[in-house]
Order: sequence, then C-alpha cells, then structure tokens
Amino acid sequence: MYDKVKEHLVKEISEIRNAGLYKNERVIVSPQGANIKVNTGQEVLNFCANNYLGLSNNPELIQAAKDALDSRGYGMSSVRFICGTQDLHKELEQKIAEFFGMEDTILYAACFDANGGVFEPLLGEEDAIISDALNHASIIDGVRLCKAQRFRYNNADMADLEAQLIAAANCRFKLIVTDGVFSMDGNVAPLDKIYELANKYNAMIMVDESHSAGVVGRTGRGVTELYNLKGKCEIITGTLGKAFGGAIGGFTTGKKEIIEMLRQRSRPYLFSNSIPPMVAAAGIKMVEMMSKTNELQDKLHENTAYYSNKMIEAGFDIKPTQSAIVAVMLYDAKLSQEMAAKLLNEGIYVIGFYFPVVPKDKARIRVQISAAHERQHLDKCIAAFTKVGKELGVIK
Repeated sequence: MYDKVKEHLVKEISEIRNAGLYKNERVIVSPQGANIKVNTGQEVLNFCANNYLGLSNNPELIQAAKDALDSRGYGMSSVRFICGTQDLHKELEQKIAEFFGMEDTILYAACFDANGGVFEPLLGEEDAIISDALNHASIIDGVRLCKAQRFRYNNADMADLEAQLIAAANCRFKLIVTDGVFSMDGNVAPLDKIYELANKYNAMIMVDESHSAGVVGRTGRGVTELYNLKGKCEIITGTLGKAFGGAIGGFTTGKKEIIEMLRQRSRPYLFSNSIPPMVAAAGIKMVEMMSKTNELQDKLHENTAYYSNKMIEAGFDIKPTQSAIVAVMLYDAKLSQEMAAKLLNEGIYVIGFYFPVVPKDKARIRVQISAAHERQHLDKCIAAFTKVGKELGVIK
C-alpha cells in the first residue's frame, strides 16, 4: 500500500519545492543568542528567534536548571495526577498566577497543548467561541476539538466582533478569544475595546500572551498590563518557550474554578508527562528576575523602536508594530526566500514567511528583536537589509 502513498507524497513535496514553498531547516551548533554559529561554520546574527529578552542562554537560568537536575532529577516519567507533580511545578504555577494577577495556573508541555486543551472541558453545544481570524493555529485546533458554536471576526475589527457577539446572543456562555500579539504582523489586540464589548454582551475573554508576555507592557506583563486590565480577563494562555527563557512548557492561568476544571478534564494535561524539573526551576528563576527589574524590557523596547524607525527611513514596507516583531513586507513568496538567503550570506539569520503560514501574496521576512541585541547588531542588520533590498529591487 505504501508504494502509492509514497508516490503521492513525493509528488506533493515536489510541487511544494517548485512553488518555492519548501521549508529548509538551518542547523545551529551553538547556544541560542544574538550571535549564533551554524553547521556551515558561519557565525551570524540571529534576528528570527523568539528570544525576546535574551534569556535563552542566561547564566542564572542555566544554574537554576543545573541545581534542579541535582536535587530533583532529569524527568518525571509521569503525568501530573499520578506521580508527576513536584513542589517545583506548584511553585511555578503560583508565581505565574501572581505575575499576571490571576488566581491559579496549570502547566502544560507547550502552549499548543494549553490552547488545545482549554475549550472542550469548559464549553458545550449551547455555548459560543468568538475567535479572531488571525489567531494562532493552536487556538484554531483547540476550537475544532470543542462542540461549542464557532464565530469568527476579522482581525482586531471591533465592529465585526460586536456583530458576532450579537449573532451569538442566544448562546449560554460566550468566550472571546484573541492573541495578545499577532505573531506574523506584530500588532497588539485592542483589549480595551474587547473588554468593553465583553461587558456589554456578557462574554468572557481569553488572551494568548505567547508573543506578548515579557514584551508588551511596562513590566512585560503583556496586553492586560498595557491596557490596565491585569486580572480582568478570565483566561490567559502562554509559553515558557519565548521571552520566558526559550525552552519548553506552556500554561493556562485564570479564574481558580476554570483552572480546577482543566485539572480534571483537560486531555493534554491528563495524558502528557509533566515538564522536567529543570524547566520548572528555570521558570521560577525567570519570574523572580523579571519581578526585580525592568532593564531587559526597557532595552527591548528601545531596540525595537530604533530598528523600526531606521528600516522605515531606508524605504522598507513595515507593518505597524507594538511588539518586538517587525514584519518586512515583500508579498512574493520566492522573493522572501531569496532575500533571506542573501541576508544569510551577509551574516543575518532571518526566515521568509509565506503561504500557508501567512495569507497568499502576503509574504514577508519577520524580524524579531531581542534585548540581547546591541546597537551594532541592529545597525549591521539594517545595513544588510538595505544592501540586499536594493539588489533585489525591494527598495530604491
């Protein structure tokens, strides 16, 4: 049987290659950071990691992880409710809840699991999920696993959100779901207006803070801090794999009854191993570090403003951003790959994004700024973009 399946797959893969949509993986042979080394021997500047605060190779987090290896071991070999819960897991859950001003937290292997496991235990056929059109794939998949009625509104379009809330008026419970920062564009959800509509139409709010936690808000508490709504939303999901150290692990934090129900019924939690003790320990240290100083957030905000302004001055088409994501719009898929390849030759590690990751004819290079970047790194990146952009006719 596999002969025919193989023939089909080879054809599909060939079509992906011919369309210029094939995704190659570059191999890094150094720790993650502003400067990295790839397996070709080339040393490059990394501008496409989610390492927003530069914590992926932070000595304090590494030491916390090493200490946990010695005191708590390597892995749990169990799910949480059997024998997979350590004091480190409970402490991290408490610290995450305090960080976001919420009541309780539940940990997952990844935020993909958090989003995949949040809807089905809480909502049924008589309920409604009203989701932003540009929400992350994990939210879309989580919604598909739930029997609630589905409504979708155009990205950050409050008139359309209100229309969908009116359409869902007869539903028992209503949950508005949005990314905090939309990862391909870098725009922030208008949570203040969402909150007003939620109150008007008696709906709950869920925010995925994966790309906004540690980044948005004066102290990095995300969009709820940005809009002075800390503790006001019912559910926040997020990850330890981006600004919060860059390893693995996700979480849902929110109202205590919601978290309690997820512990009883959320399938990715009930049927997946606990996160390793070293990851939990590093997460605890991360929250402690972020609670002491805003130094990293301040530097990140300064870096992002500087880079965006200089790229606009150079003539690039940049989407407006309130995050650490700077989308350099190129529109053509092959052009995005060609430009990324030429930038790598200039010592700048970036990736072209194109359909199906972004809509057709909306290809771009997503530049991600980090607190680990110094001014000379930013200047080198801007110079490389300018040189290659002129070579390819992207700018004059």
